[in-house]
Amino acid sequence: MTANDDWQQPHTHDGNPTPPGDDATFAVITPHGRAVVTVAALRALPAHTLRGATIASTGHAASGPFDFTGAPLCAVIAAYAPGVWAAALVSSGDGFETRVLAPEWLGEPARPILLAYAVDGRPLSRAEGLVRLIVPSETAEALRQVKWVAEIRLS
Repeated sequence: MTANDDWQQPHTHDGNPTPPGDDATFAVITPHGRAVVTVAALRALPAHTLRGATIASTGHAASGPFDFTGAPLCAVIAAYAPGVWAAALVSSGDGFETRVLAPEWLGEPARPILLAYAVDGRPLSRAEGLVRLIVPSETAEALRQVKWVAEIRLS
């Protein structure tokens, strides 16, 4: 999927069982600059635990429930790219992308979109994503969840 595709339309994503690399940092990019975020820096932000979440994996039935812990996407954006943004394009190290609109990341404080770094009280492994975008409304086809977050591009 590219930035020009209609991200709301159903699309496929071939599963990639192999992590794209060992670098767990990700970039937050705006038209004005770029910030690199480490897992340690992500852990330093206010944490939220999303209880009873499911993981939708391409080609597999949804699994869970899991308790994911991480920083809400809105907190990451506020910390690394303060300002007014309309959308975020979240990309994986394996090239998969999904778009999240500002009303979504600002919308539900009780079940926020999360950049998770832990599951069920333990750190995510590299194979599980190490840093993984969890969209609580996603329950079926993994079209909004990003494993191996590599970049968040704001527009």
